[in-house]
Amino acid sequence: MTRARLGIVGHPVAHSLSPAMQGAALRAAGIDASYERWDTPPGALPERIAALRAPDCLGANVTIPHKRAVLPLLDELAPPAAGAGAVNTIVNDGGRLVGHNTDGDGFTAALAEAGFAPAGKRFLLLGAGGAARGIALALARADAAAVAIAARRPEAAEALAEAADGCALPFGTPLAPFDCVVNCTSAGMEGGGAEAVLIRDPAESAPRALIVDIVYAPAETPLLRAARAAGRPTLGGLPMLVHQGALAFERWTGRAAPLDAMREAARDALAPAP
Repeated sequence: MTRARLGIVGHPVAHSLSPAMQGAALRAAGIDASYERWDTPPGALPERIAALRAPDCLGANVTIPHKRAVLPLLDELAPPAAGAGAVNTIVNDGGRLVGHNTDGDGFTAALAEAGFAPAGKRFLLLGAGGAARGIALALARADAAAVAIAARRPEAAEALAEAADGCALPFGTPLAPFDCVVNCTSAGMEGGGAEAVLIRDPAESAPRALIVDIVYAPAETPLLRAARAAGRPTLGGLPMLVHQGALAFERWTGRAAPLDAMREAARDALAPAP
């Protein structure tokens, strides 16, 4: 029997922890499958997505910069993906490709794990890309009091705000009115070309505002470092990565995700070499 395949589609993907995390999940669940890095420049995306229809392929994760570009290449979108207009998980259902978005529910699960309930809270999302779209819609479903979007492209912020019943604000909008500020961009990401970028100064936020960076590599981004120095509570991107990955695993396999194995593998992969 041919071994089943999974992978992550993006450009770049060398930094991704998903192969370590999903590989550990597959082993813990006793599933004979591999999980690979599929670095895919934009011009090669149609061919890569078409290859996911192969009988031995269970599906894939999708990351920067393809979360929206894959939409016309799929046969169906699950409601969260259709609402967000972005896909981070593709399931091969007998040759039909179904797009899902687990970013938003992974984000709210990470907040819950940190003891921060979204209901009644005011959120400012920095960025309006694929991850921000999933997060904004999930926060709206979780009864957040306000979801504001600030992006360098005002038209992108306005489109997302309309979809999430939120509001678009200038990128330099004051941070103080918000209970939670979330970096949804690649600023500070290892290997992303903007490793040293501090997207906003968290010292401008309210004293008890939670500062979240969905970037997980490195574990301490410029934003999180500055937030800790300013005495703000922080949440890095690893918990969201684990929870969104667990939801993807369940869609591919129909089994409960081994969260502890995934979390341990992700932490080990992120730890600096001795």
